[in-house]
Amino acid sequence: MTKMLYRIAGHLVCVDVKNCVDGESLFPSFAPFALTEEPETEEPVLQVTLDDAFELVPGGKDLGEFVSGDSTHHLFQLPDGGYQIEVYDAQHVLCSVMQCSPDFGKCVVALKTEIAPLRSFGLGNCMMIAYAFSTLHKDTLLVHASVIRKDGRGYLMTAPSGTGKSTHTYLWYKNIPGCDLMNDDNPVVRVIDGKCYVYGSPWSGKTPCYRNVCAPIGAIVRIQQRPENKIRPMNPVESLAVLLSQVSSMKWDKEVYHTVCQTISGLLAGTPMYELGCLPNAEAALLCYETVSKER
Repeated sequence: MTKMLYRIAGHLVCVDVKNCVDGESLFPSFAPFALTEEPETEEPVLQVTLDDAFELVPGGKDLGEFVSGDSTHHLFQLPDGGYQIEVYDAQHVLCSVMQCSPDFGKCVVALKTEIAPLRSFGLGNCMMIAYAFSTLHKDTLLVHASVIRKDGRGYLMTAPSGTGKSTHTYLWYKNIPGCDLMNDDNPVVRVIDGKCYVYGSPWSGKTPCYRNVCAPIGAIVRIQQRPENKIRPMNPVESLAVLLSQVSSMKWDKEVYHTVCQTISGLLAGTPMYELGCLPNAEAALLCYETVSKER
């Protein structure tokens, strides 16, 4: 068995490769987060065993299928309160199956295809789900956003897929000197002692931006396509509703949903949020930057 250790947004993650001949090669996006030595006293927040020989049988309540981007997740709740999750690609090919403890702290993943890209796809989805829910109790959220950094602060652009958040962060990078992209799809957000931070992660959608970086959050911006460029501050109720739609959650699980709402409330207590209706042009990026940077 091979053990691999990672530090993602400050949290320790351990992966044991048991019965998986290509296991170590399936984690290229995790390389920037790898640890060379195991901490002596720290317990991992997430322990994953990669075992293609493990037979995962539902035997629980079928919670249905949930589409997320180009993947579909079929969930079952097990008798002990844990979960079994099947991951399918855009063509509905079964790529992986994961069985998790009730708190998602311990998971077993079995890859169900021999096609290398689909094996990576299935494993990446399972790891992202497991990380998102195993770290919830530590005031941590995985947010669907593109993050640009300027003057030491991270600015999150969030919107449904295809709306233009990646285009907008690129316009910052192209037109505002001193910007760098932290993550383009799934950054990690943490609230630590009342202060809000954004981190790069091993999950960045179609843009290979896997950076082990961190910055205080400057602002969160909801992007909407409009025929003209306008920006306005959002009120707390609007902000909560938008962020709930952009973070990993399970509304049927009252404890999980309550924890998500609490963490979002803590995030919004220390972070301004705006709505930007815009065209995909430089003027939109400059308007957004000039507005949100005044919060510093």
